Amino acid sequence: MNIASQNHLINEEIQAAEVRLISESGEQLGIMSSQAALEKAGELEVDLVMISPQAKPPVCKLMDYGKYRFEQAKKEKEARKNQHVIEIKEIRMSPGIGDNDFNTKLKNGQKFLQDGNRLKVTIRFRGREMAHTSIGEELLTRFAAECDQIATMDKNPKLEGRNMSMFLSPRTTDKQSNKK
Repeated sequence: MNIASQNHLINEEIQAAEVRLISESGEQLGIMSSQAALEKAGELEVDLVMISPQAKPPVCKLMDYGKYRFEQAKKEKEARKNQHVIEIKEIRMSPGIGDNDFNTKLKNGQKFLQDGNRLKVTIRFRGREMAHTSIGEELLTRFAAECDQIATMDKNPKLEGRNMSMFLSPRTTDKQSNKK
């Protein structure tokens, strides 16, 4: 359980008869009544915060709760800023696509993969094209072969209704794994 996401009981909210008290520096101060622990917090001008309510007796810590919450919010904000969300980009084609159009779609797909995003390549069949799904499968296989240097195929071409699709993921290189 993450301490930052918990709602802590503070000071007078603590109803337990006895608590195990820990100082700000983390040293054990022993088991005492919650009233005595509250008085000790008052003397030191800090808050009494219950950090482990499941323990027998519950564990409370002496700390400046406002400062603690500020530090936690700052850490969470920093973590959110540093994370990279992997998006799934989609490229759509038809079975009768021309070579130049295919190459344009291929370049776009490679750019998406180099940016670290997953790629879904879809071929839409209309009307009589449904009788020639093998053409679509060949196109997707060719697309995957062209992206072989920078991507791996997650999911082989699969026909779902009138669409055939496959998924590609970027290959992890040494440069990317050092970044993380």
